[in-house]
Amino acid sequence: MPRGQLPKLDPTISLDMHLRTVDQLPSPITSDTIFQNDLPLEFEIGSGKGLFILNAAITTPTHNFIGVEIANAYASHAAAGLSKRGLQNAVMVAGDAQRLLVRIPDLSLHAAHIYFPDPWWKKKHKKRRVVNSDTVSQLYRALSIGGTLHFWTDVLEYFESAIEMIAEKVPGFGPPLPDEADQPVGEEEPFRTHFERRSVRHMIPVYRIRFEKSST
Repeated sequence: MPRGQLPKLDPTISLDMHLRTVDQLPSPITSDTIFQNDLPLEFEIGSGKGLFILNAAITTPTHNFIGVEIANAYASHAAAGLSKRGLQNAVMVAGDAQRLLVRIPDLSLHAAHIYFPDPWWKKKHKKRRVVNSDTVSQLYRALSIGGTLHFWTDVLEYFESAIEMIAEKVPGFGPPLPDEADQPVGEEEPFRTHFERRSVRHMIPVYRIRFEKSST
């Protein structure tokens, strides 16, 4: 399902505190270097319009969140949502998540989130999928013991192939666990992302799973 058109950004909203490029981030990437505190850090790949990172930052103020979106327009839109609400525990990064993952220290992430990534339908394009052995291996390295990887998609083939790949390439994650849909938390709708909302409204099945790191 293609992305919807974005509304124009409000020019009165400053993005200075909530939008970065990959090159603007310090190294290593930690709560201390980004937020100047030691709160648990969560990382989202492919934030889209930013509904997940917005709700997560609001409902979990005791955690920090970094969202990465390769499309600058969408990263800016998500950053505007964070800025509008004055959230101090979340930032958006415009760029390629692979360039950031290598700069996250071992055992430093509380959770990683990948929701409704581009399925790259053609066989010759599937190597471009975000959920690949390199990305998952980097996330496994960066996650703390007990840390979780959340993966949702509405493409059954992607879901099944990801489970098979993770079992083969990163067996330390152990068996996949069901990940539940959200309940209302005071925001406009109980959906984790805009893609989830669209899929549910069009009665398209959503496949939700999480993995938990049990050892190094």
